[in-house]
Amino acid sequence: MAKKLEVRNLTISFRTNNGAVRAVRDISFDLEAGETLAIAGESGSGKSVTTRAVMGILAGNAMVEGGEIIYDGADLLKIPEEEFHTLRGHKLSMVFQDPLSALNPIMRIGKQLTEAMLLNNKERRADGKKRFNSMLQELEKNMIAARVQAGESESAVRADVKQKTHEFDSFVVKSVEMENAWKNAQESAIGMLDTLEEADLALLKQDARKVSEITTRLVHSSKEVYNPYLIPENDAAYTGAISALEKFTKNFSLHQEPEYRQAMDALKARLNQAVQTEESETPNFFRIGYLVTHGQTADPAREKVSSINERALSFMNQNFMDGFLADIRKAVEYSHAQSRKAMVDAVDVLEKELPVFEEAQLDEKRCRAATKHAADAVEHAIDRLALSKDSLAYVFRSSMMAGIDRYVYGTKHNPKEEKRYARETERHDRDVAAGKTVASVVPMNLVDLEKVRENLSTTVRNLIQHFRQDETVQDTQAQAVALVDYLKDRSSEYAYHLSKAMAKHRAIELMKEVGIPEPHKRFTQYPFEFSGGMRQRIVIAIALSANPDILICDEPTTALDVTIQAQILELINRLKRERHLSVIFITHDLGVVANMADKIAIMYAGKIVEYGTADDVFYDPRHPYTWALLASMPDLETKEKLEAIPGTPPNMILPPKGDAFAARNHYAMDIDFEQQPPMFQVSPTHYAATWLLHPNAPKVDPPAIVTERIRRMQRKEQEAALAAEKKGSGTL
Repeated sequence: MAKKLEVRNLTISFRTNNGAVRAVRDISFDLEAGETLAIAGESGSGKSVTTRAVMGILAGNAMVEGGEIIYDGADLLKIPEEEFHTLRGHKLSMVFQDPLSALNPIMRIGKQLTEAMLLNNKERRADGKKRFNSMLQELEKNMIAARVQAGESESAVRADVKQKTHEFDSFVVKSVEMENAWKNAQESAIGMLDTLEEADLALLKQDARKVSEITTRLVHSSKEVYNPYLIPENDAAYTGAISALEKFTKNFSLHQEPEYRQAMDALKARLNQAVQTEESETPNFFRIGYLVTHGQTADPAREKVSSINERALSFMNQNFMDGFLADIRKAVEYSHAQSRKAMVDAVDVLEKELPVFEEAQLDEKRCRAATKHAADAVEHAIDRLALSKDSLAYVFRSSMMAGIDRYVYGTKHNPKEEKRYARETERHDRDVAAGKTVASVVPMNLVDLEKVRENLSTTVRNLIQHFRQDETVQDTQAQAVALVDYLKDRSSEYAYHLSKAMAKHRAIELMKEVGIPEPHKRFTQYPFEFSGGMRQRIVIAIALSANPDILICDEPTTALDVTIQAQILELINRLKRERHLSVIFITHDLGVVANMADKIAIMYAGKIVEYGTADDVFYDPRHPYTWALLASMPDLETKEKLEAIPGTPPNMILPPKGDAFAARNHYAMDIDFEQQPPMFQVSPTHYAATWLLHPNAPKVDPPAIVTERIRRMQRKEQEAALAAEKKGSGTL
């Protein structure tokens, strides 16, 4: 699966009056497409700080001391706030722990939903236009270069390619405009069907005033469904049904119910006929847009939509697309070949400049010059037509410059900090000797210059190895089609303008999707009129309003009772499947994520101490802290007293020298108090940072309560699999 997010060596501290709190200490993990990653641990372990760094909403006293958070070829730690606006809410969304504090108490729920949609639409349009133009220019440049290299006249090729890209730009925009108009009309038709259900319910309740109100709303929105590919303006069945309902907008009486139902059924039948078309009769606006922009007729009232689609495809391929795709394939081949050549040159430059970063003491001027030289060569080697971005190459310059800045800051800061600490220690000792009660000295907050230097040289070496091992095989036909699809998607983003009326309709649909009953009524209510579970559903709806790539859930069930917790978890699972989301789920309760996580990272004292698939962590836990979390997790079958984790988490102003969990660990050895354990590999998917995995360590089994719980979970899973197998074979 493709990686959606990469976190590398992330280190974050917070300035306080008592010293720097080491909240996150050198953690790394990946989030893949369609995957749920659960990050579990006690309060204060660094879970929420990690996700707030991803969202770019760290507190003002936060210090990002190292690492990278890579999304879509950019390091989120180094992009400006102006660029983050196009990601936050649009590509990255977050559901917070307390829904009441996440909502504005004096703003109606509907306004909060539509406001998010309208703002995201504005950002999406600007970002879509920028990306569309950038990729089209890059494509045009490589198309020209590929054909010139093949021996064609540059002036003739330039004129031909520019004409093709201009033609593509024009008809794609037209296609998107037509498709958006059709989708809006279709959504309005679906909305009218929902409104008819409301009317049906009002009739059952014998509420004449409500029926009249709903009918007025129906008639007022009736023109929004007009579209030649859905319901044309001269459609007799539709206009007749609307006219029949119109007289009930003011003076509906219950004795008119039979007549009203007849008109309602006629309207419902016509709307269902419009929205429930066969796949072959769904208009392909990419093809039809080309047909229309070249003066051809496309009238669904006189010709079946399937026939229009076929005629448009033949016309487009014959007159444009076959030749355009051939040029794109040549451009893809040319761009890839140039990138491969440039990689060889970049490796030479990187190897030449590597010694600059391996010296015992780094020289700022030489480092910056070497970084500029190397980064120029690396960026020249990037294949700009590759839709799957090479994150190592894209963030090389920013990573190196950030590392140099950190090193230079440390060389100036460390001596001052050492003098400050010596001065305050001397004063402290003098006051203590005089019998005074004084506060302890704030610990030194030093930059680890050796680690910064090592990170810089490692970044260069990793990229050298990456470029040498790059053996990407190009499927030029598939990539050419993918590039056309990419341009269509970006043009769809910048061509689509979301109106307030459509935002309201979508908000109501979102409320239905997340399980809010009577959404039309709830739309005008305030947060205090909702229960805790309903408020959390609204927060989830707001997070989903821009169709994000990644959804971060920061303990979204903590403030809810057990029944509502289960409903919210099931909702998140369903939305993930339906919307193909990648999810990061923060929790302190492993039981919450047992049935929803694909991978689990266990965090303690700012570090990931165990990382693996859900099966790895639940059925083969290796770190004593994971054992402790499992042993303290309640379930219905455990008869023994649950084991509390003794002690408290360490003071992260003064992190422990060795394993941070050692003081609370029944199985700690002497080395746990002296050295931090490395991350040992248990299997290709399973890692744990505990000295118990060292070859020379004594064999230690998990506590009996954990092993018994694992046996029960495995037995239940086997029974469930057997039952499913029998049901599938029809033997039950």
